[in-house]
Amino acid sequence: MRVALFIPCFIDQLFPNVGIAMVTVLRRLNVDVYYPEEQTCCGQPAFNTGYWDEARTLAARYCEIFTGADAIVSPSGSCTAMVRNFYPELLGKATQATAHTYEFAEFLVKKLGVTDVGAKFPARVTYHDACHALRELRLKDEPRQLLRNVKGIELVEMDQAETCCGFGGTFSVKFPMISYAMDEVKVTSIQKTGAQYVVSTDSSCLMQIDGYLRRQNLPIKTISLAEVLAAT
Repeated sequence: MRVALFIPCFIDQLFPNVGIAMVTVLRRLNVDVYYPEEQTCCGQPAFNTGYWDEARTLAARYCEIFTGADAIVSPSGSCTAMVRNFYPELLGKATQATAHTYEFAEFLVKKLGVTDVGAKFPARVTYHDACHALRELRLKDEPRQLLRNVKGIELVEMDQAETCCGFGGTFSVKFPMISYAMDEVKVTSIQKTGAQYVVSTDSSCLMQIDGYLRRQNLPIKTISLAEVLAAT
């Protein structure tokens, strides 16, 4: 299987270690990966803000660039959901590229049938269900299966695991006070677990949560699922 890497903008610009971690895990599993350098934004910010013509141009570009890949894997439930769920609406049809785009945890568990990637991460963690991964891709147990097989890890569920962190892309910019209040609920739930780390499939959510943790001088750290799985 030859797998193309789809790296979202914010990971490329702000969290490159997440993409590197995903490659580390895939290569550990002997997956042949490559990175199409001409890739750009998936168009989700434009789509969510009502600029559908601009988003449609990016959608068509994505499908052209990634045509021919056996699978396209991304460390983001949000961008994966945009491609798989909303590109067909924008373009009027599903394509090979849209049908074969997978979120990283989804690809490991559902496509490769792997739940133990040989990771070791001795820490107490809790897991945040990112909205797009949970509600649009229906991914809930897959990330947890992977975490439970990490050596040395202690996974403690929070009572608000499925509650939105308040990011929502442009939502946090348009409605900062509501976003902040939602983040407060999320972090309060995280604190109750006594976790050292908050783990999620989506770095955008972790960026939102980390901002609140830093402002409150709380010692809890954020880490992507890919980074946990790359640890040995």
